[in-house]
Amino acid sequence: MMRRLLGAHRLVALIVLVCVAHELGGREAEAAGGDGFVRAQGTRFVMNGNPYYANGFNAYWLMSFGADPAQRGKVTAVLSEAAGHGLSVARTWAFSDGGGSNALQYSPGNYNENTFKGLDFVLSEARKYGIKVILSLVNSYDSFGGRKQYVDWARAQGQAIGSVDDFFSNPVVKGFYKNHVKTVLTRKNTITGVAYRDDPTILAWELMNEPRCQSDLTGHTMQSWITEMAAHVKSIDGNHMLEAGLEGFYGASTPSRVAAVNPSGYQLGTDFLAHNQIPGIDFATVHSYPDQWLSNKDDQEQLTFLGKWLDAHIADAQAVLRKPLLIAEFGKSWKDPGYSSGQRDALFGVVYAKIYESARRGGATVGGLFWQLMAAGMDSYRDGYEVVFREAPSTTGVITTQSRRLHSLGKAFARAQSGRQAQKPARGKGAGVNGGN
Repeated sequence: MMRRLLGAHRLVALIVLVCVAHELGGREAEAAGGDGFVRAQGTRFVMNGNPYYANGFNAYWLMSFGADPAQRGKVTAVLSEAAGHGLSVARTWAFSDGGGSNALQYSPGNYNENTFKGLDFVLSEARKYGIKVILSLVNSYDSFGGRKQYVDWARAQGQAIGSVDDFFSNPVVKGFYKNHVKTVLTRKNTITGVAYRDDPTILAWELMNEPRCQSDLTGHTMQSWITEMAAHVKSIDGNHMLEAGLEGFYGASTPSRVAAVNPSGYQLGTDFLAHNQIPGIDFATVHSYPDQWLSNKDDQEQLTFLGKWLDAHIADAQAVLRKPLLIAEFGKSWKDPGYSSGQRDALFGVVYAKIYESARRGGATVGGLFWQLMAAGMDSYRDGYEVVFREAPSTTGVITTQSRRLHSLGKAFARAQSGRQAQKPARGKGAGVNGGN
C-alpha cells in the first residue's frame, strides 16, 4: 500500500511539473529575455522564464546601517550570511521621515543624500550576493515617521486634518507621498549607476508597511488609496512588481471570512480580497503573528490558528485572486512566556511546510520572509523576533533546509520546462522556415 501511495504522489508531482512547464513555456516571450527582473505570471513568480521562489528575511535596518561607515560592515555580513544559507530575498525600508539627522526625507521633498547613499549601498551589496530586495515606501506606524509625519507636515502648511487616517484622503498628504514615490523610483544609484526603476536587484515595491484605516471599516478609503497609488507607481516604473503591504485581514467584502479566519477583533479597515484585486497589485501578502494576535492562547492553539490562517489565504490566492501569495512577515518572540527555541522552530516549520506544499502542487504560494535577520553586535535593535544565525543553530537549520527544498523544486520545474522546449523542433519539422519557433 505504501509503495502504491508513493507512486501515486510521484505521478501527481510529475503531472504538476509538466503542467507548470507548459504554462511557463507558453508565455516565454512575455517573461523571459534574461533581464533578471522577477515578474508575476499567473499565480507564480518567474525570472528569465523559470519559476522563482522567495525564501528570505526582513531587515528593516539596512539603509540606516548602510549610511553609517562604522556600521556598514553589518550590512555586508548579513547579506553574505543570508546568501550562504540560500536566502534569496530581503525586505527593508526605503523610508525614514522627519526628525533626526539620519532621516531619509527630513521635510517634504527634501532628502538626506548620505542616507540615500546608504540605500544605494544596500542595493549594491544585495546585487553582489544575488539577493533580491523588496522596498517599502512608508510606514503605517509612527516609527521612522510614518503616516503621522506626513499628516504633521500637512498641518504645518495649514491643512485642517482630523486624524492620521486622513493620510489616505487629504490631497496635500497624497501629493507628498506621490513625490516620495517618484523620488525613490527614479533615484540613480551612486554606486552602480543604475536607476532604481531599472534595477533588477529590486524584486518589488511595497506601498506601505501594514496599512490600516480604522476610521473606515468598510475598506473603501483604503481601496481608493491603493488604487490611486498603484496607478501612480506603475506610471513611473513598468519593470517591477508592486504589492500593498497588507497583513491579510479579511474585510467587509467577505464577512464570513472575517468571522471564521481573522483573529477576534481584528477588522482594521483593510480587505485582503478586495485590495489585492486592484489593477497594478501584482501579488498578495500576508503577515503571521499568532503570539501577538492570540497572546492569551497557549502555543499549540497559536500554531493551530496559524495553520488555518495560512490555509485560507493560500486557497483564496489560488482560487479568487489568481495571483501569487508571499508570506511577507512571520516570527516567534523569545519574550513570549514559556518560550523555547523549539517553539520558534515549530512555527517556522508550519509556515515553511505550507509554502512548500503549495509550491510543489503548482499553487499560488511563492515564498516567505521571516522577521527578522540581524548581525551579531546589534543588541539595541533586538525586538525578541530577531534571528542571529550563530546564536540560533536549530532555527538556522530549519531556514537552510527550506532554502534547499525550494531551490530543488525550482530546478525540477526548470528541467521539466527545458524538456518540453527540447521537443519543439521535432514537432516543427516540415512546418516551414519558422517551424519549431
